[in-house]
Amino acid sequence: MHAIQIAETGGPEVLRYTEVPAPTPTEEEVLVDVTVAGVNYIDTYYREGIYSAEKPFIPGFEGTGRVVYDPQGQIAEGTLVAWHHAFGSYAEQVCVSRNGLVAVPDDFPTEIAASMLLQGMTAHFLSHGVYELGEGDTCLITAGAGGVGQLLTQMASSLGATVYTIVSSDEKEKISYACGAEHVFRYREGWGEQVRRLTGGRGIDVVYDGVGQSTFFESLEAVRARGTVALFGAASGPVEPIDPQLLNKHGSIFLTRPSLGAWTAQEGEFQMRAQAVVQAIMDGDLKLNVSASYPLEEAAQAHRDLQSRSTTGSIVLRVTPD
Repeated sequence: MHAIQIAETGGPEVLRYTEVPAPTPTEEEVLVDVTVAGVNYIDTYYREGIYSAEKPFIPGFEGTGRVVYDPQGQIAEGTLVAWHHAFGSYAEQVCVSRNGLVAVPDDFPTEIAASMLLQGMTAHFLSHGVYELGEGDTCLITAGAGGVGQLLTQMASSLGATVYTIVSSDEKEKISYACGAEHVFRYREGWGEQVRRLTGGRGIDVVYDGVGQSTFFESLEAVRARGTVALFGAASGPVEPIDPQLLNKHGSIFLTRPSLGAWTAQEGEFQMRAQAVVQAIMDGDLKLNVSASYPLEEAAQAHRDLQSRSTTGSIVLRVTPD
């Protein structure tokens, strides 16, 4: 089968389109023909070696496709499924944990299905778990026009929260407002203090920061005393270790580094969050924007565009026709 393989870590150029043996599922997995694979920042962390994997490896965690074989016979051949945590998804076939996939209707758009779970469930656990938003709450979202940012803005707004976002361009500002943001700022020095002034000096209840290194200290400036900073990503690089006294200095701030794995680990939690995302999309309450689609062999360009922040919304790789 064809796949993208990484033999050594580095820049996008290490993503090689090649032929590799097809995988064999264990008793707890199903074999799937991949139709579309999602492209996410976590894929770049593995490519760069920030997260480690035995080389050579096939990157990618998320996608959609049709079941080829279930060793236990529980899922029928041809069933359209989506998943968010099957390492090796940049390939024509992948083995997916039976407990880590969700069935989707046959008429569900495959590019949406391939990119909805990782970002959609991340937005869900942030707004419904890490800090449960409600009427009258305020939240700030960095990378407000990105994939998670757009979905999180929609969810937060629907829950009654006032949404502040940070974006990098006029185009992204329009997108963020369209998703439900009430106040949109740019990445200029001192934006944290600007946000605080706009709230009358109080600060924001919760900051959802997926950018990391370049925004972290401004996030601390923006959040209220005893508020929460949820550092859920590192698009600009990982945050260096900090002195906990810094959190006291800013008013006894709660700092968390949450992960989707931890917030879908309890029994039934994955299906609960996955079904919530699927249903919201089907009902029209959640709109997912796939801004760029590439053939599998152009995965390197997809990574370049993702990391340059030149895209808005989600990015996918077209693997095989459905």
